[in-house]
Amino acid sequence: MMAQGLLTDAYELAMLEVYHAHGMNETASFELFFRTLPPERGFLLAAGLEQALAYLESLQFNDGELAWLSESGLFSSEFLETLATLRFTGDVDAMPEGTVFFANEPVLRITAPLPQAQLVETRLLNLVHFQTLIASKAARIVLAAPGKKLVDFGLRRAHGAEAGVLAARAAYLAGFSATATLQAARQFGIPASGTMAHSFVQAHDSEAAAFEHFTRVHKRPATLLIDTYDTEHAASIAAQLAPKLEAAGLHINAVRLDSGDLAAHARAVRAILDEADLQHIGIFASGGLDELMLQSYCRDGVPIDGFGIGTNLTTSSDVPALDCAYKLQAYAGRARRKRSEGKATWPGCKHVYRHYTEAGRIAHDIVALREEEIAGEPLLRPAMRGGKRVPGLPSLAQSRARAAAALAQLPEPLRQLGRACVRVDISPGIRSLAAALDAGDAPCRAS
Repeated sequence: MMAQGLLTDAYELAMLEVYHAHGMNETASFELFFRTLPPERGFLLAAGLEQALAYLESLQFNDGELAWLSESGLFSSEFLETLATLRFTGDVDAMPEGTVFFANEPVLRITAPLPQAQLVETRLLNLVHFQTLIASKAARIVLAAPGKKLVDFGLRRAHGAEAGVLAARAAYLAGFSATATLQAARQFGIPASGTMAHSFVQAHDSEAAAFEHFTRVHKRPATLLIDTYDTEHAASIAAQLAPKLEAAGLHINAVRLDSGDLAAHARAVRAILDEADLQHIGIFASGGLDELMLQSYCRDGVPIDGFGIGTNLTTSSDVPALDCAYKLQAYAGRARRKRSEGKATWPGCKHVYRHYTEAGRIAHDIVALREEEIAGEPLLRPAMRGGKRVPGLPSLAQSRARAAAALAQLPEPLRQLGRACVRVDISPGIRSLAAALDAGDAPCRAS
């Protein structure tokens, strides 16, 4: 069994030991949400639920983890015995992956015995925060370059192997076309895509030899890297080579630009290819790209057909973290409310309801208690019951389709990467419950 029980913070187990000592095992509800949106984000795209559910289903402490905890001396042997049999037996309600959402909306709710619901906090935040962060960045890139081929190039700059693989998944969910990361292609069924490195060209005595060797060995449409030495000269070499290869049933699919003034090079290369009657050969670009650059290229009509995005995607370099939280909303039949300065929470178990304009664009959302009768499309759906996933959860392909539909429903300013605000209303029921809790006379209810 893969070790995963220790994928948590020390304070989670410290709290669990106290819960055990005092018999605090009644049902608790925690909600995962994002407090605020950074200035560079007008919306977020939910991702990571699949991995979160897999974690919950398989959660347990293996013998090696329990032995280490025992040797650490941090916890009593009596408490550690309870960990040996701990499993997640609770319920999960969540926004399906690919759902657009906004600040202070519960994305995922855990309802389980308090120790279970507490323990999973760290890993759930780790999984949902990261993929949501990357999917939201990727969604902006998709909106900036409509109709363009987008390939994830990010593994080599990712903050670890898991991050690189999950970033490829999140980007594909958001609308990317392919990934260069073979493990992600294998694990998630994402199309794999790749070209060649400058070292490959340098290893040959000529660019012509490098291009021809690559195309003849692979016998599939090739993308040739043409900026190792002189970009326009290499484009001419590719143009001269193309008829020879086509006579042998081989094809150059595209040429790739990776440095310099990409817009100027793309226009010059396009002219060279067109003059040789090679309009079918596309231009693919990479090299430190982000959504604002892509938006500029597309707005200015730069003849680039696809983009490889690496560092700025996989590290979400402009916004490397989001204000994500996992907070107790109800325990033992009573709503709970945190009142910390600047970090207060709305109490109770909640749903999110979406309203649309007549044109089918997102108009506003309402966050309400479960018991309130609110019009609108409910965004949270059952995902797990009794520790097992519910039947019929969406596949990655279905989540990808959901994301595409959700992005099409954004108000136009958000589709143009503007900082528009979608209104999120807090229902009267929630406000009334919060006021009652603040006054110390809240009813004993968890909804």
